Amino acid sequence: MSSPHFSSLSTHTVKKIYYLPMMELLYRAHNTHRKHFDPNKIQTSKLLSIKTGGCPENCSYCPQSAHYQTGVDKEKLMNLDKVISAAKKAKAEGATRFCMGAAWREVRDGPQFDRVLEMVSAVHKLDMEVCCTLGMLSKLQAQKLKQAGLYAYNHNIDCSKNFYPNIITTRSYKDRIQTIHNVREAGITVCTGGILGMGETEQDRIDFLHQLAIFDPQPESVTINKLIPIPGTPLATQKPIFTMEVVRVIGTARLIMPKAMIRLSAGRTGMTESDQFLCFFAGANSIFIGEKLLTSSNPELPHDKTMLKDLGLMASTKKDFSSMKTTSVKTIDNGYTEPV
Repeated sequence: MSSPHFSSLSTHTVKKIYYLPMMELLYRAHNTHRKHFDPNKIQTSKLLSIKTGGCPENCSYCPQSAHYQTGVDKEKLMNLDKVISAAKKAKAEGATRFCMGAAWREVRDGPQFDRVLEMVSAVHKLDMEVCCTLGMLSKLQAQKLKQAGLYAYNHNIDCSKNFYPNIITTRSYKDRIQTIHNVREAGITVCTGGILGMGETEQDRIDFLHQLAIFDPQPESVTINKLIPIPGTPLATQKPIFTMEVVRVIGTARLIMPKAMIRLSAGRTGMTESDQFLCFFAGANSIFIGEKLLTSSNPELPHDKTMLKDLGLMASTKKDFSSMKTTSVKTIDNGYTEPV
């Protein structure tokens, strides 16, 4: 039986993989992970909020939305010197990827975007992977970012198409998909993913994973976040999900997107070392370091260093992932993804 082209991957197939017995899912996912990555290496990245608060979007999970009272102060776009200083510090701490986030609905041409282009160029010169998440982006803006040295653009789809209106109404699902296409056409690697634990069903998670897998090419980077309930947001009282639910999503993601970096992102503060080990075993191979993810809490660097040492894991160098390019994964490894 030949391996299927990933763009023809059905939700039915994703569902069969998702519901594999956990031991079988972990076995298959880990073996697939080993075929494409060194299982003992984790990429460490740093995320910096370069423009905080006051976002006009109404994302129900976000403390930076202007629609909610969360105690996050609105701050202007950071100056270039502070960004360069933060990037140098991140590199000294072992980060090989530096991500800059601005609380904008969309990028607007003008002095502020020009300043972001300067930031991208400056960080690129530090020999780090440069990533931005700035909201919606036009084709021309994506091209300008590429010319400035941008390596990756993060634009999460957040959840399934059906569940999406429960979380956001100020930006359509189609808008998100279009931005990802604009990024891809500019030759920038795609970073996209979503948040687990917002009240979605398991079918929503399956549909979310299916959408990620059928992008052509598949995303080079997939972010898996566990909801951090923030007081003042509509999801403030949402009940936390179990770690094994996160592990199941990561294992499925690894099997249907075998060459993607899978980034265990927000929500690690509520996970033990054992919890995170299971996520790494299932296929996650990147974390964000530093005490903050934009405005939300994150484990402090000494804690993460101790965890990696305890688990026998090493922070990767830029050279370890230098071969990652914009590629199209044309097949899914049938030996690991198709349940018997």
